[in-house]
Amino acid sequence: MSLSQMINLARGKGKADLVIRNCRVVNVLSGEIHEADVGIAGGVFLGFGNYKAEREFDARGRFLLPGLVEGHIHIESTLLTPPRFAQAVAGHGTAAVVCDPHEIANVLGRAGIEYMLKASRDLPVSIFFMFPSCVPATGLEDSGARLRAVDVEHFRRIYPERILGLAEMMNFPGVLAGDPEVLSKLEVAARSPINGHAPLLSGMDLNAYVLAGPRSDHECSRVSEAMEKLRAGMHLMMREGSLERNMEDLLDSVNEFNAQNISIVTDDRNVLDLCENGHLDYGLRRAVALGMDPLRAVQMVSINPARYYGLDGYGAVAPGFRANCFLVDDLKDFAINQVFLSGLPLEEYSFEIANGLPPRSSMNVGLQIDESMFEPDKGSGKIRVIGVTQGQLLTENLELEPLLNDGVPVADPARDICKLTVIERHRATGHHATGFVRGLGLSHGAIAGTVAHDSHNLIVAGMNNADMVLAARETVAMGGGFAVVREGKVLAKLPLPVAGLMSDRGLDEVADGVRGLDSATQQLGCSYNPFMLISFLALPVIPSLKLTDRGLVDVDKFDFTGLWVD
Repeated sequence: MSLSQMINLARGKGKADLVIRNCRVVNVLSGEIHEADVGIAGGVFLGFGNYKAEREFDARGRFLLPGLVEGHIHIESTLLTPPRFAQAVAGHGTAAVVCDPHEIANVLGRAGIEYMLKASRDLPVSIFFMFPSCVPATGLEDSGARLRAVDVEHFRRIYPERILGLAEMMNFPGVLAGDPEVLSKLEVAARSPINGHAPLLSGMDLNAYVLAGPRSDHECSRVSEAMEKLRAGMHLMMREGSLERNMEDLLDSVNEFNAQNISIVTDDRNVLDLCENGHLDYGLRRAVALGMDPLRAVQMVSINPARYYGLDGYGAVAPGFRANCFLVDDLKDFAINQVFLSGLPLEEYSFEIANGLPPRSSMNVGLQIDESMFEPDKGSGKIRVIGVTQGQLLTENLELEPLLNDGVPVADPARDICKLTVIERHRATGHHATGFVRGLGLSHGAIAGTVAHDSHNLIVAGMNNADMVLAARETVAMGGGFAVVREGKVLAKLPLPVAGLMSDRGLDEVADGVRGLDSATQQLGCSYNPFMLISFLALPVIPSLKLTDRGLVDVDKFDFTGLWVD
């Protein structure tokens, strides 16, 4: 449709495609809620007025919200492929997603990114990408690929409209140290959005990090940290995911002057949360329940992220914006009545799901898994133990007296201490390391999985070597996924054939699989699903103690440390 035709339609000359009548528009641009009829043609909003149209929809006084914009998520963490994910979130009012394919990039490199681009092409939900900045995330682990500045430049040239900028720069020590490869990536992405990832970074080091290019952060956990980063010019992304829930702790950082520089994001969304609680609409409900003005909350999941990324035409109901919107009964529960994407009711769309699998297997362990791999070194004195807290990525660096068996540390169920082993699975290096973790809640058996940020090596937690071996072997045999074992028996498993990260099944089937894992881990003594928690225990960029396939990492020192305290 030509511009002159659209102008005439906006003036009321001719028939629009659709008019939504009798709605209360939640206007994130004017900061008000006003009654209006809304005209739509050619997939965009014509404006407000008594339009004539081919089709009419009576909103009956319901609230009309702009389609929601996800500012930061790893789709792989939902365990769903892009089309399955889009199909799941569309019904929750999500119209656009900015994702970081960091997970599959660390497994399959350029081929993994190409797969995500292909699998998400031409979906009713617009999926944009930030190019992974840290593959591998650090030099303290083995990943399946290495991406350099030339790769950033290549993909941005080939996909200029879909790759918006550089994804979270987790290697802030590399930025501060002036690492040439890190700086070259920042320079290639200059004058485009560069997302940050700098937990607890402060003072002059924060100044230097922001000066280098990163302009957002989703890792804040304290108001003081959030305010310092806002002062430095960063866009604050308040994270309300499945494991990481920071909104309540950060709400006091929001005021009438800085709110436009704040978005609500999910980062990592568990498939069960997606199935049972929703997507960004859950963040809306949560924000309002915590006392935020509903209009302000809607801005934080629509126009704010759209403006940060320069997504012109997304995030508002106004003339010329894409006709993505949804109707809700109230601004408390945000119960969705109807969703429109590009001016069409959601039920009129078909989500393409036959996008194939990545080009190769992601499981290359390269050695026989046996009990010797799960034996820690002998020693004397105290050992370093990873201390975890449900709902937080930050871990403690504990120094505890170990329970010993013939001089070798073993799991101690009485103190909620279990073994943790990470095994390299990409290049058959044979690298593996064993440590201990307190707080998972295991008292029996073992669990294993191939979702272990950021390199996604095989991670195994357990109370005895035999069950850890079986859990690891079962996971490898599936081509990646999750397994739960007790007393030599596999209680539950969930195959993830797409890079060991995603299922090729739909939302309900994958959610049922996760429920099966939940039920099985309860038989091991867990009161909650521990897989989400262990998936971050190999991530050596978030303080304080983590385990990679190469050994224990003191994240505060950004270096390896021994199991035994000197």
